[in-house]
Amino acid sequence: MNPSIAKLAEIAQKDQRLIIGLMSGTSLDGLDIALCKIQGNGNQSKIELLAFETMDYKPEFRTWVRKIFAQRNIDQQVLCGLNPYIAEVHAALILEALEKWNMQAIEIDAIASHGQTVFHAPQSLTHDTSLPNSTLQLGDGDHLAVRTGIICLSDFRQKHLAAGGEGAPLAAYGDYLLFSSETENRILLNIGGISNFTFLPALGSPLKAYATDLGPGNTMMNQYMEKHFQVEMDKDAETAKKGQINPDLLNELENEAFLGLNFPKTTGPELFNLAYLDQALENISSKNLSHEVIMATLNAFSAKTMVKGIQKATAGLENLKIYVSGGGLHNPLLMEQLKSEFPGRVDSFEALGLNPDAKEACLFAVLANETLAGNPQSVSNIKDSPAVCMGKISLPY
Repeated sequence: MNPSIAKLAEIAQKDQRLIIGLMSGTSLDGLDIALCKIQGNGNQSKIELLAFETMDYKPEFRTWVRKIFAQRNIDQQVLCGLNPYIAEVHAALILEALEKWNMQAIEIDAIASHGQTVFHAPQSLTHDTSLPNSTLQLGDGDHLAVRTGIICLSDFRQKHLAAGGEGAPLAAYGDYLLFSSETENRILLNIGGISNFTFLPALGSPLKAYATDLGPGNTMMNQYMEKHFQVEMDKDAETAKKGQINPDLLNELENEAFLGLNFPKTTGPELFNLAYLDQALENISSKNLSHEVIMATLNAFSAKTMVKGIQKATAGLENLKIYVSGGGLHNPLLMEQLKSEFPGRVDSFEALGLNPDAKEACLFAVLANETLAGNPQSVSNIKDSPAVCMGKISLPY
């Protein structure tokens, strides 16, 4: 028997596994690396975050990815080269993190790699039924496995597509297994480049859990700050706080059919980007808006899409709590608007015992754990999501 296959079988039968979860989002700020100890599987899963690092990307990495990111017309040679390049960068960062944690690769059971999304194209976004739902994440699993010497599970979204989904959002699976409550109706709101939530009805409710994208989170604000100020984000919402919301622009930004679609649904920066903003600015009578006014309005746009989405999903529900994770948690203006609409109901994801910045990386570790040791039926009660185990397995030798 191939020794890697034998090791894989051994890992699957263990009572607990050490899995490194990786997440690289649309903001391209860095690679989230979460060292997770996961006991059991399915509804008996328990996770302990042993260590967490966000390893910053070098400017040249961002420059390469942005050559193709969320663009329809690209250089295929760059696309081809980025698949191994991203994996090799990620592998080097994993080994750097292990050294920092005084650990050896041989101690790790598996890597769960989300990869770097470069294009997301569900039919609901493309409006083209001649091609199936599709999404593309780069960062080849074989390169990761060979470079680190660790079994790697990657490319999780393709199984979701193959089984009839849209490839996103996948958070519902781990959220459902780890964070369902006997008493609370929960919204687990993640504010990344795109905002999304997992709805977890109280156990025993006739309602079903599901995850859905809502609209822009940080992506349009980050893109605007990068273009006009050459910085990655509006730190502490300093620019947005100086401006007044422009009602005409806000109304125009909200005039998008996607925002009215039923849940669950998916989207990405392929739709919500600076071209979307430029078109909105062209369509309104207000001209020469200041950077501060535009940023205040973009901030309000993100907040309103989240607020309206949560209100739509939870109308009439009692005992509701909203737990927030993702980069938007650190945007005080976004959080202020959320808390004003849901007084006493909004809290950091940390209240559930997990570092909110590490949550997405941890959830991919959970997905890998289910593929290694779980059963698809554990997630059969998630609305409009196929009950599947996800991730391609790459062996180091």
